[in-house]
Amino acid sequence: MSPLKSKIKLKGRMKRYVQTSLYLGFLLAIVNLVVYLINVPSGLVITCFALLYFAVVLSLQFYNKPVIMNELISFATQYGQVQKVLLRELELPYAILDDTGKIVWTNEAFEKIVHKEKGYKKSITSLFPSVTRERLPEDQDMVELDISYGENSYIAKMRKISLEEMLVNSDVVEGENYAGYLIAFYLFDETALRIALQEVDDQSLAVGMIYLDNYEEALESVEEVRRSLLVALIDRKVNKYVSALDGICKKIEKDKYMVILRKKATEILRENKFDLLDEVKTVNIGNEMAVTISIGMGFDGLSYAQNYEFARNAIELALGRGGDQAVVKTPGEITYFGGKSQQVEKNTRVKARVKAQALREIITGKEKVLIMGHRLADVDSFGAAVGIYRISTTLERKAHIVLNDVSTSMRPMVDLFKSHEDYQEDMIIGSQQAIELAGSNTVLVVVDVNKPSITECPELLRLCKSIVVLDHHRQGTEVIENATLSYVEAYASSACEMVSEILQYIGESIKISPEEADCMYSGIMIDTNNFMTKTGVRTFEAAAFLRRNGADVTRVRKLFREDAIEYKTKADAVSQAEIYRNAFAISTCSSEGILSPTIVGAQAANELLNIRGVKASFVLTEYQNQIFVSARSIDEVNVQVIMEKMGGGGHLSAAGCQLDGVSILEGIGLVKGTLDKMIAEGDLIIE
Repeated sequence: MSPLKSKIKLKGRMKRYVQTSLYLGFLLAIVNLVVYLINVPSGLVITCFALLYFAVVLSLQFYNKPVIMNELISFATQYGQVQKVLLRELELPYAILDDTGKIVWTNEAFEKIVHKEKGYKKSITSLFPSVTRERLPEDQDMVELDISYGENSYIAKMRKISLEEMLVNSDVVEGENYAGYLIAFYLFDETALRIALQEVDDQSLAVGMIYLDNYEEALESVEEVRRSLLVALIDRKVNKYVSALDGICKKIEKDKYMVILRKKATEILRENKFDLLDEVKTVNIGNEMAVTISIGMGFDGLSYAQNYEFARNAIELALGRGGDQAVVKTPGEITYFGGKSQQVEKNTRVKARVKAQALREIITGKEKVLIMGHRLADVDSFGAAVGIYRISTTLERKAHIVLNDVSTSMRPMVDLFKSHEDYQEDMIIGSQQAIELAGSNTVLVVVDVNKPSITECPELLRLCKSIVVLDHHRQGTEVIENATLSYVEAYASSACEMVSEILQYIGESIKISPEEADCMYSGIMIDTNNFMTKTGVRTFEAAAFLRRNGADVTRVRKLFREDAIEYKTKADAVSQAEIYRNAFAISTCSSEGILSPTIVGAQAANELLNIRGVKASFVLTEYQNQIFVSARSIDEVNVQVIMEKMGGGGHLSAAGCQLDGVSILEGIGLVKGTLDKMIAEGDLIIE
């Protein structure tokens, strides 16, 4: 027996089993002694047998022990070799890492996946960049990661293997309180499963709604005998487009279509930026007015019914934003496409009359009326609130206008009502007073805003169960939900125009004072930039109605004369403007010594549009630790879409946003970066 094998000894049950014959020999010796005490001749016989027994047992022990040890060592060696071969040839990709993420050992399946030879000792991060040192397991729990390599997808599972027990039982090395460990790294191929899941997801249902925005107006602009041809061409264009996407299109009304598509087809629509919006406009058989459509898509809902609800909400949002655009709604986000043209004004006032009657019923059904606009109220917001106040008092309901901060431009108008003896002292109240008055028997009328977060007092939206929304801004992702009555018309020039129309249908007994007429006339005048932007037939009709009720242009002009410092600041903003990309005027407006610099900035943005070649203007103003961006255009650029990219919103030709945590120079950089990105992606076209 070799010296190494001679040092190896059996232990445990195996040792006791091998030595059993010796233990029986000792028992035989004891029995032999007992027999001697009883009968000596019998004891001699047993002694001879015992000696023979010990001789045989000891010789067998001496002869068989090396054989047994050789067999055991051979088996252990072969067993370990089998385990090693099994691990090396295991079909499950497997690797061992040290505590820093460096590869210590790999099997053949792992090497085949990563295309590396045996003995690759670099960090696991070099193969899988997402498996960083920070993501390695820190305790005994299994860590799972979704990773990819080449075209395949895997789930990587990692488990920590402590080396402390190995050191305790080792005769070679020692290490007291050693906390070292290895990491077992397994890869499970999920490629086929994910392909199957993706295929199922691609085949899931997407619901779409397509509405013709100006169906009646377009038909009126073409000869009667050719109207059916125009409708047929539009139907053919829509059906052909949807059929090319392997979808189903069903006309549900004269100007409405319902579309069923696979979700995969919506990706094609996104890539093409819903070019159906532009294709329909090409239909022309002599019609003076181009036909525009709105599209609402919904998918990824929990049920078909929910997808339909998403599509319905999306189309309402598209129409509320002015039409000629597509809105895609999923549980997690809302995406907008198009919206590059101005919505056509509706000539009919039927909707205004219906909304006026509904508003009358809502107000008469409550005891109190609270009216509020947006924060940093402007003339349009306050003028619309005054109009609703007149409606409420005529219907014999107690009304209050919620107004906190009053800008310098608004001060003369607000003082006009506060100092007038015909108006009660509590006509204008603050947010705290309004909260105390709010309740189940109070109706809240929100004017000139449909975004809850920027209302004068958002808390009132929660406290009042009956809510009315009157606004002319395009709707965004954030809207006032559960409104009892919502009247949002993006084509209207101002909220004052909408309220002026409602006043004409609310009842014959309403009498408007000259002060109220001045206030609403001012709102229209300011929002239309002295009737130069967003004016339609109904805008001038509303202005005429107010003039008949005592509005005086001279008084209005005197109310809005500027201070010398504000006029100079506006002139400085215009003079310092930078013309970016030969199409955009970008400037800054100082807030030093000015109580309402944001209004001056907006006025400067309007002035910059008078420069030839300027398609849109952006004026940045620092105020109350924020950067206010006023964006204006005439008709060539949709500034609302630009501002939405920066977290704001507004109209096609007048929009804005607020930036937190940035300087003026950084704000200018954000504006330029947004313009560059939109031009590069084709969302903004400069000819």
